[in-house]
Amino acid sequence: MLAPTEIAARRVASRLHEAGFIAWFAGGCVRDRLRGVEPNDFDIATNAHPQDVQRLFPRNVAVGAHFGVIVVLDGSHAFEVATFRSDEAYLDGRRPTGVRFTTPQEDAARRDFTINAMFYDPVKEEVVDYVNGRQDLEKKVLRAVGDANERFAEDKLRMLRAIRFATTLDFALEANTWQAIQKSATEVKIVSAERIRDELLKIFRSPRRVQGLDMLDASGLLAIILLEISNLHGCEQPPQFHPEGDVFVHTRLMLEMLPPFVPDSVFLSVLFHDIGKPATFSYDPTEDRIRFSGHDAIGAKMTLEVMQRFRFSNEEIERVVAAVANHMVFKDVTKMRVAKLKRFMARPDFDREIQLHRVDCASSHGDLSNIEFLKFKAEEFANEPLIPPPLITGKDLIGLGLKPSPLFKELLDTVETAQLENRISTRDEALQLVRSEIS
Repeated sequence: MLAPTEIAARRVASRLHEAGFIAWFAGGCVRDRLRGVEPNDFDIATNAHPQDVQRLFPRNVAVGAHFGVIVVLDGSHAFEVATFRSDEAYLDGRRPTGVRFTTPQEDAARRDFTINAMFYDPVKEEVVDYVNGRQDLEKKVLRAVGDANERFAEDKLRMLRAIRFATTLDFALEANTWQAIQKSATEVKIVSAERIRDELLKIFRSPRRVQGLDMLDASGLLAIILLEISNLHGCEQPPQFHPEGDVFVHTRLMLEMLPPFVPDSVFLSVLFHDIGKPATFSYDPTEDRIRFSGHDAIGAKMTLEVMQRFRFSNEEIERVVAAVANHMVFKDVTKMRVAKLKRFMARPDFDREIQLHRVDCASSHGDLSNIEFLKFKAEEFANEPLIPPPLITGKDLIGLGLKPSPLFKELLDTVETAQLENRISTRDEALQLVRSEIS
Protein backbone atom coordinates (compact mmCIF):
# COMPACT_ATOMS: atom_id res chain seq x y z
CA MET A 1 0.00 0.00 0.00
CA LEU A 2 1.41 3.37 -1.01
CA ALA A 3 2.04 6.09 1.55
CA PRO A 4 -0.05 9.28 1.23
CA THR A 5 3.01 11.29 0.18
CA GLU A 6 3.77 8.96 -2.70
CA ILE A 7 0.12 8.92 -3.79
CA ALA A 8 0.20 12.72 -3.97
CA ALA A 9 3.54 12.68 -5.82
CA ARG A 10 2.13 10.25 -8.38
CA ARG A 11 -0.85 12.53 -8.83
CA VAL A 12 1.46 15.46 -9.69
CA ALA A 13 3.53 13.29 -12.04
CA SER A 14 0.39 11.97 -13.74
CA ARG A 15 -0.88 15.45 -14.46
CA LEU A 16 2.41 16.39 -16.08
CA HIS A 17 2.38 13.16 -18.09
CA GLU A 18 -1.18 13.76 -19.27
CA ALA A 19 -0.09 17.19 -20.49
CA GLY A 20 2.53 15.52 -22.67
CA PHE A 21 5.60 15.92 -20.46
CA ILE A 22 8.07 13.48 -18.90
CA ALA A 23 7.63 13.37 -15.14
CA TRP A 24 9.92 11.10 -13.15
CA PHE A 25 10.74 10.75 -9.48
CA ALA A 26 14.36 11.76 -8.92
CA GLY A 27 17.23 11.45 -6.48
CA GLY A 28 16.97 10.20 -2.92
CA CYS A 29 13.40 8.96 -3.15
CA VAL A 30 14.39 6.57 -5.95
CA ARG A 31 17.39 5.35 -3.94
CA ASP A 32 15.24 4.77 -0.87
CA ARG A 33 12.45 2.97 -2.74
CA LEU A 34 15.01 0.56 -4.20
CA ARG A 35 16.36 -0.05 -0.70
CA GLY A 36 12.89 -0.84 0.58
CA VAL A 37 12.81 2.31 2.70
CA GLU A 38 9.83 4.65 2.58
CA PRO A 39 11.06 8.02 1.26
CA ASN A 40 10.59 11.11 3.42
CA ASP A 41 9.83 13.22 0.38
CA PHE A 42 9.61 13.01 -3.40
CA ASP A 43 11.31 15.22 -5.97
CA ILE A 44 10.02 15.22 -9.53
CA ALA A 45 12.13 15.85 -12.62
CA THR A 46 10.48 16.88 -15.87
CA ASN A 47 11.09 18.32 -19.32
CA ALA A 48 8.34 20.86 -18.63
CA HIS A 49 9.71 24.36 -18.21
CA PRO A 50 8.91 26.35 -15.06
CA GLN A 51 6.15 28.34 -16.74
CA ASP A 52 4.53 25.09 -17.91
CA VAL A 53 4.59 23.73 -14.36
CA GLN A 54 3.08 26.94 -12.99
CA ARG A 55 0.35 26.85 -15.60
CA LEU A 56 -0.59 23.26 -14.76
CA PHE A 57 -0.41 23.77 -11.00
CA PRO A 58 -1.80 27.15 -9.89
CA ARG A 59 -0.89 26.32 -6.28
CA ASN A 60 2.85 26.73 -6.51
CA VAL A 61 5.82 28.58 -5.07
CA ALA A 62 8.56 29.72 -7.44
CA VAL A 63 11.40 29.09 -5.00
CA GLY A 64 14.03 28.71 -7.71
CA ALA A 65 12.41 29.32 -11.07
CA HIS A 66 15.68 30.63 -12.55
CA PHE A 67 17.18 27.21 -11.69
CA GLY A 68 14.10 25.45 -13.05
CA VAL A 69 12.61 24.58 -9.65
CA ILE A 70 8.96 25.11 -8.75
CA VAL A 71 7.39 23.84 -5.53
CA VAL A 72 3.99 22.35 -6.32
CA LEU A 73 1.42 22.20 -3.52
CA ASP A 74 -0.98 19.29 -3.46
CA GLY A 75 -3.22 19.30 -0.42
CA SER A 76 -0.89 19.27 2.57
CA HIS A 77 2.01 17.98 0.44
CA ALA A 78 4.73 20.00 -1.28
CA PHE A 79 6.94 18.70 -4.09
CA GLU A 80 9.93 20.21 -5.83
CA VAL A 81 9.33 19.92 -9.57
CA ALA A 82 12.57 20.63 -11.43
CA THR A 83 13.20 20.94 -15.14
CA PHE A 84 15.94 18.66 -16.49
CA ARG A 85 19.05 20.83 -16.57
CA SER A 86 22.80 21.04 -16.84
CA ASP A 87 24.74 23.50 -14.73
CA GLU A 88 26.99 26.29 -15.86
CA ALA A 89 30.23 27.17 -14.06
CA TYR A 90 30.48 26.96 -10.27
CA LEU A 91 32.42 29.95 -8.99
CA ASP A 92 31.63 29.88 -5.27
CA GLY A 93 32.01 26.17 -4.55
CA ARG A 94 28.30 25.89 -3.83
CA ARG A 95 25.96 26.75 -6.70
CA PRO A 96 26.17 27.26 -10.48
CA THR A 97 26.13 30.71 -12.02
CA GLY A 98 23.24 29.55 -14.19
CA VAL A 99 21.54 26.53 -15.75
CA ARG A 100 20.55 25.31 -19.18
CA PHE A 101 17.44 23.19 -19.64
CA THR A 102 18.44 19.94 -21.26
CA THR A 103 17.96 16.16 -21.39
CA PRO A 104 17.46 13.61 -18.61
CA GLN A 105 20.89 12.13 -19.41
CA GLU A 106 22.66 15.45 -18.87
CA ASP A 107 20.61 16.10 -15.74
CA ALA A 108 21.78 12.79 -14.26
CA ALA A 109 25.38 13.63 -15.16
CA ARG A 110 25.43 16.83 -13.07
CA ARG A 111 24.22 15.13 -9.84
CA ASP A 112 26.49 14.21 -6.93
CA PHE A 113 26.54 10.40 -6.49
CA THR A 114 25.35 7.61 -8.73
CA ILE A 115 22.91 6.27 -6.17
CA ASN A 116 21.28 9.72 -6.06
CA ALA A 117 21.22 10.19 -9.86
CA MET A 118 18.58 7.62 -10.80
CA PHE A 119 15.04 8.36 -11.95
CA TYR A 120 11.84 6.38 -11.59
CA ASP A 121 8.98 6.55 -14.06
CA PRO A 122 5.78 6.12 -11.99
CA VAL A 123 3.71 5.64 -15.15
CA LYS A 124 5.77 2.79 -16.61
CA GLU A 125 6.85 1.66 -13.11
CA GLU A 126 10.49 1.40 -14.12
CA VAL A 127 13.85 2.75 -13.03
CA VAL A 128 15.70 5.02 -15.45
CA ASP A 129 19.42 4.77 -14.73
CA TYR A 130 22.05 6.51 -16.89
CA VAL A 131 24.93 6.24 -14.38
CA ASN A 132 24.85 2.62 -13.13
CA GLY A 133 23.49 3.81 -9.81
CA ARG A 134 21.45 0.66 -9.29
CA GLN A 135 24.58 -1.47 -9.62
CA ASP A 136 26.40 0.68 -7.05
CA LEU A 137 23.38 0.51 -4.77
CA GLU A 138 23.38 -3.28 -4.92
CA LYS A 139 27.14 -3.39 -4.25
CA LYS A 140 26.81 -0.82 -1.44
CA VAL A 141 29.32 1.52 -3.06
CA LEU A 142 29.19 5.33 -2.96
CA ARG A 143 30.61 6.71 -6.18
CA ALA A 144 30.68 10.28 -7.49
CA VAL A 145 28.98 10.79 -10.85
CA GLY A 146 31.63 11.25 -13.54
CA ASP A 147 34.85 12.91 -12.38
CA ALA A 148 34.87 13.04 -8.55
CA ASN A 149 37.24 16.01 -8.49
CA GLU A 150 34.84 18.01 -10.65
CA ARG A 151 31.84 17.08 -8.52
CA PHE A 152 33.55 18.21 -5.32
CA ALA A 153 34.90 21.37 -6.97
CA GLU A 154 31.31 22.30 -7.87
CA ASP A 155 30.03 22.00 -4.32
CA LYS A 156 32.52 21.50 -1.47
CA LEU A 157 29.77 20.29 0.84
CA ARG A 158 29.54 17.13 -1.26
CA MET A 159 32.65 15.86 0.52
CA LEU A 160 30.77 15.87 3.82
CA ARG A 161 27.67 14.48 2.12
CA ALA A 162 29.81 11.58 0.90
CA ILE A 163 30.89 10.80 4.46
CA ARG A 164 27.30 11.14 5.62
CA PHE A 165 25.88 8.75 3.01
CA ALA A 166 28.69 6.24 3.53
CA THR A 167 27.99 6.36 7.28
CA THR A 168 24.20 6.28 7.33
CA LEU A 169 23.89 3.71 4.51
CA ASP A 170 26.96 1.70 5.58
CA PHE A 171 28.45 1.98 2.08
CA ALA A 172 32.07 1.81 0.98
CA LEU A 173 33.50 4.91 -0.68
CA GLU A 174 34.73 4.14 -4.19
CA ALA A 175 38.51 4.65 -4.47
CA ASN A 176 38.52 7.66 -6.82
CA THR A 177 35.77 9.34 -4.82
CA TRP A 178 37.71 8.82 -1.58
CA GLN A 179 40.96 10.09 -3.07
CA ALA A 180 39.21 13.19 -4.39
CA ILE A 181 37.91 13.96 -0.88
CA GLN A 182 41.39 13.61 0.61
CA LYS A 183 42.81 15.82 -2.13
CA SER A 184 40.26 18.61 -1.63
CA ALA A 185 39.53 18.35 2.11
CA THR A 186 41.03 21.74 2.96
CA GLU A 187 38.60 23.45 0.61
CA VAL A 188 35.64 22.56 2.83
CA LYS A 189 36.48 25.66 4.88
CA ILE A 190 34.59 27.85 2.40
CA VAL A 191 31.30 26.09 3.17
CA SER A 192 28.99 27.93 5.56
CA ALA A 193 29.04 26.86 9.20
CA GLU A 194 25.32 26.02 9.14
CA ARG A 195 25.66 23.61 6.21
CA ILE A 196 28.64 21.89 7.83
CA ARG A 197 26.78 21.64 11.14
CA ASP A 198 23.75 20.00 9.53
CA GLU A 199 25.88 17.33 7.82
CA LEU A 200 27.85 16.63 11.01
CA LEU A 201 24.62 16.16 12.95
CA LYS A 202 23.35 13.66 10.38
CA ILE A 203 26.62 11.75 10.62
CA PHE A 204 26.65 11.59 14.42
CA ARG A 205 22.93 10.80 14.69
CA SER A 206 23.65 7.56 12.89
CA PRO A 207 24.18 4.37 14.93
CA ARG A 208 27.39 4.09 12.86
CA ARG A 209 28.65 7.45 14.12
CA VAL A 210 32.10 6.01 14.91
CA GLN A 211 32.46 4.91 11.30
CA GLY A 212 31.65 8.49 10.33
CA LEU A 213 34.20 9.90 12.78
CA ASP A 214 36.89 7.60 11.40
CA MET A 215 36.17 8.69 7.82
CA LEU A 216 36.14 12.36 8.78
CA ASP A 217 39.49 11.82 10.46
CA ALA A 218 41.15 9.77 7.73
CA SER A 219 39.91 12.07 4.97
CA GLY A 220 41.45 15.16 6.55
CA LEU A 221 38.07 16.86 6.92
CA LEU A 222 38.06 16.57 10.72
CA ALA A 223 41.24 18.63 11.10
CA ILE A 224 39.68 21.40 9.00
CA ILE A 225 36.21 21.64 10.52
CA LEU A 226 36.79 20.31 14.06
CA LEU A 227 40.46 20.83 14.84
CA GLU A 228 39.59 20.68 18.56
CA ILE A 229 38.66 17.01 18.12
CA SER A 230 41.54 16.20 15.78
CA ASN A 231 43.93 17.61 18.41
CA LEU A 232 42.89 14.85 20.82
CA HIS A 233 45.16 12.52 18.85
CA GLY A 234 48.39 11.91 20.75
CA CYS A 235 47.20 13.54 23.97
CA GLU A 236 48.29 10.84 26.40
CA GLN A 237 46.39 10.08 29.61
CA PRO A 238 47.37 8.51 32.95
CA PRO A 239 47.31 4.75 32.26
CA GLN A 240 46.05 3.93 35.75
CA PHE A 241 42.78 5.70 34.90
CA HIS A 242 42.82 5.44 31.11
CA PRO A 243 44.35 2.14 29.99
CA GLU A 244 42.50 2.49 26.67
CA GLY A 245 44.91 5.09 25.26
CA ASP A 246 44.96 8.75 24.30
CA VAL A 247 42.05 11.18 24.46
CA PHE A 248 40.98 10.55 20.87
CA VAL A 249 40.82 6.79 21.46
CA HIS A 250 38.87 7.42 24.67
CA THR A 251 36.36 9.71 22.96
CA ARG A 252 35.94 7.29 20.07
CA LEU A 253 35.24 4.41 22.47
CA MET A 254 32.63 6.51 24.28
CA LEU A 255 30.82 7.22 21.02
CA GLU A 256 30.94 3.51 20.25
CA MET A 257 29.37 2.65 23.61
CA LEU A 258 26.40 5.00 23.25
CA PRO A 259 23.02 3.46 22.41
CA PRO A 260 22.21 3.64 18.68
CA PHE A 261 19.85 6.58 19.00
CA VAL A 262 20.43 9.33 21.56
CA PRO A 263 19.55 13.05 21.74
CA ASP A 264 21.96 15.36 19.92
CA SER A 265 23.17 16.84 23.21
CA VAL A 266 24.36 13.42 24.39
CA PHE A 267 26.68 12.63 21.48
CA LEU A 268 27.79 16.26 21.32
CA SER A 269 28.73 16.26 25.01
CA VAL A 270 30.63 13.00 24.50
CA LEU A 271 32.44 14.47 21.52
CA PHE A 272 33.39 17.67 23.36
CA HIS A 273 33.74 16.57 26.99
CA ASP A 274 37.55 16.28 26.95
CA ILE A 275 38.53 18.90 24.36
CA GLY A 276 40.13 20.92 27.16
CA LYS A 277 42.70 18.21 27.90
CA PRO A 278 45.38 19.10 25.33
CA ALA A 279 45.41 22.70 26.62
CA THR A 280 45.68 21.62 30.29
CA PHE A 281 48.10 18.68 29.90
CA SER A 282 50.84 18.58 32.52
CA TYR A 283 53.19 15.94 33.88
CA ASP A 284 54.07 15.72 37.57
CA PRO A 285 57.46 13.94 37.82
CA THR A 286 57.25 13.68 41.61
CA GLU A 287 54.17 11.47 41.29
CA ASP A 288 54.97 10.20 37.77
CA ARG A 289 51.47 11.22 36.77
CA ILE A 290 49.75 13.09 33.97
CA ARG A 291 47.23 15.73 35.05
CA PHE A 292 44.59 17.86 33.29
CA SER A 293 43.78 20.41 35.98
CA GLY A 294 40.71 22.45 35.08
CA HIS A 295 40.11 20.70 31.77
CA ASP A 296 36.37 20.61 32.46
CA ALA A 297 36.14 24.41 32.77
CA ILE A 298 38.46 25.02 29.81
CA GLY A 299 36.56 22.41 27.82
CA ALA A 300 33.24 24.10 28.57
CA LYS A 301 34.62 27.40 27.29
CA MET A 302 35.96 25.74 24.14
CA THR A 303 32.65 23.94 23.62
CA LEU A 304 30.82 27.25 23.80
CA GLU A 305 33.13 28.69 21.14
CA VAL A 306 32.79 25.67 18.84
CA MET A 307 29.02 25.53 19.07
CA GLN A 308 28.67 29.27 18.55
CA ARG A 309 30.94 28.93 15.51
CA PHE A 310 28.51 26.39 14.06
CA ARG A 311 25.51 28.51 15.07
CA PHE A 312 23.75 25.98 17.27
CA SER A 313 20.67 27.19 19.11
CA ASN A 314 21.23 28.86 22.47
CA GLU A 315 19.25 26.09 24.15
CA GLU A 316 21.45 23.34 22.69
CA ILE A 317 24.62 25.26 23.48
CA GLU A 318 23.57 25.75 27.10
CA ARG A 319 22.75 22.07 27.50
CA VAL A 320 26.01 20.74 26.04
CA VAL A 321 28.25 23.32 27.72
CA ALA A 322 26.69 22.43 31.08
CA ALA A 323 27.31 18.73 30.47
CA VAL A 324 30.98 19.36 29.69
CA ALA A 325 31.38 21.67 32.69
CA ASN A 326 29.74 19.15 35.04
CA HIS A 327 31.20 15.89 33.79
CA MET A 328 33.85 15.74 36.52
CA VAL A 329 31.34 16.49 39.28
CA PHE A 330 29.95 12.96 39.08
CA LYS A 331 33.08 11.56 40.73
CA ASP A 332 32.14 13.43 43.94
CA VAL A 333 28.48 12.43 44.27
CA THR A 334 29.10 9.99 47.13
CA LYS A 335 30.65 12.82 49.19
CA MET A 336 27.88 15.36 48.61
CA ARG A 337 25.53 16.53 51.35
CA VAL A 338 21.96 15.44 50.72
CA ALA A 339 20.80 18.92 49.70
CA LYS A 340 23.58 19.37 47.17
CA LEU A 341 23.00 15.88 45.76
CA LYS A 342 19.28 16.49 45.35
CA ARG A 343 19.90 19.77 43.57
CA PHE A 344 22.44 18.07 41.31
CA MET A 345 20.02 15.27 40.44
CA ALA A 346 17.10 17.65 39.94
CA ARG A 347 18.73 19.56 37.09
CA PRO A 348 16.69 19.19 33.87
CA ASP A 349 19.47 17.47 31.89
CA PHE A 350 20.71 15.16 34.63
CA ASP A 351 19.45 12.03 32.82
CA ARG A 352 21.35 13.02 29.68
CA GLU A 353 24.51 13.87 31.61
CA ILE A 354 24.46 10.53 33.39
CA GLN A 355 24.70 8.85 29.97
CA LEU A 356 27.89 10.81 29.41
CA HIS A 357 29.28 9.72 32.78
CA ARG A 358 28.39 6.09 32.15
CA VAL A 359 30.34 5.81 28.90
CA ASP A 360 33.14 8.00 30.30
CA CYS A 361 33.73 5.40 33.01
CA ALA A 362 32.98 2.31 30.94
CA SER A 363 35.47 3.33 28.26
CA SER A 364 38.30 3.92 30.73
CA HIS A 365 38.69 2.54 34.27
CA GLY A 366 35.38 0.65 34.20
CA ASP A 367 34.29 1.73 37.70
CA LEU A 368 30.53 2.33 37.61
CA SER A 369 30.07 2.63 41.36
CA ASN A 370 28.91 6.25 41.09
CA ILE A 371 26.21 5.17 38.66
CA GLU A 372 25.05 2.50 41.11
CA PHE A 373 25.08 5.02 43.95
CA LEU A 374 22.94 7.48 41.96
CA LYS A 375 20.56 4.70 40.99
CA PHE A 376 20.17 3.77 44.67
CA LYS A 377 19.62 7.41 45.62
CA ALA A 378 17.06 7.88 42.85
CA GLU A 379 15.06 4.99 44.33
CA GLU A 380 15.47 6.38 47.84
CA PHE A 381 14.21 9.83 46.77
CA ALA A 382 11.46 8.50 44.50
CA ASN A 383 8.55 9.00 46.91
CA GLU A 384 8.73 12.79 46.87
CA PRO A 385 9.93 15.56 44.53
CA LEU A 386 13.67 16.10 44.60
CA ILE A 387 12.97 19.83 45.01
CA PRO A 388 9.66 20.18 46.90
CA PRO A 389 7.60 23.41 46.91
CA PRO A 390 9.29 26.05 49.08
CA LEU A 391 8.13 26.40 52.65
CA ILE A 392 8.48 30.19 52.55
CA THR A 393 9.03 32.95 49.98
CA GLY A 394 10.38 36.48 49.86
CA LYS A 395 6.98 37.75 51.02
CA ASP A 396 7.45 35.86 54.26
CA LEU A 397 10.84 37.48 54.76
CA ILE A 398 9.29 40.92 54.22
CA GLY A 399 6.65 39.92 56.78
CA LEU A 400 9.48 39.45 59.27
CA GLY A 401 10.47 43.08 58.71
CA LEU A 402 13.35 42.43 56.32
CA LYS A 403 13.98 44.63 53.30
CA PRO A 404 14.67 42.99 49.91
CA SER A 405 18.42 42.47 49.46
CA PRO A 406 20.95 39.81 48.37
CA LEU A 407 20.44 38.34 51.86
CA PHE A 408 17.03 37.04 50.70
CA LYS A 409 18.57 34.45 48.39
CA GLU A 410 21.01 33.33 51.08
CA LEU A 411 18.22 32.88 53.63
CA LEU A 412 15.90 31.08 51.19
CA ASP A 413 18.75 28.77 50.15
CA THR A 414 19.44 28.02 53.83
CA VAL A 415 15.79 27.12 54.35
CA GLU A 416 15.68 24.98 51.21
CA THR A 417 18.84 23.13 52.28
CA ALA A 418 17.30 22.32 55.67
CA GLN A 419 14.11 21.20 53.93
CA LEU A 420 15.99 18.97 51.48
CA GLU A 421 17.88 17.37 54.34
CA ASN A 422 14.59 16.75 56.22
CA ARG A 423 15.64 18.93 59.16
CA ILE A 424 12.49 21.04 58.75
CA SER A 425 9.16 20.33 57.08
CA THR A 426 6.74 23.14 58.00
CA ARG A 427 6.40 26.86 57.37
CA ASP A 428 6.69 27.61 61.08
CA GLU A 429 9.95 25.68 61.29
CA ALA A 430 11.25 27.58 58.28
CA LEU A 431 10.39 30.95 59.84
CA GLN A 432 12.02 29.91 63.09
CA LEU A 433 15.17 28.96 61.17
CA VAL A 434 15.23 32.38 59.50
CA ARG A 435 14.84 34.14 62.87
CA SER A 436 17.78 32.19 64.23
CA GLU A 437 19.88 33.13 61.18
CA ILE A 438 19.23 36.88 61.47
CA SER A 439 19.30 37.18 65.24
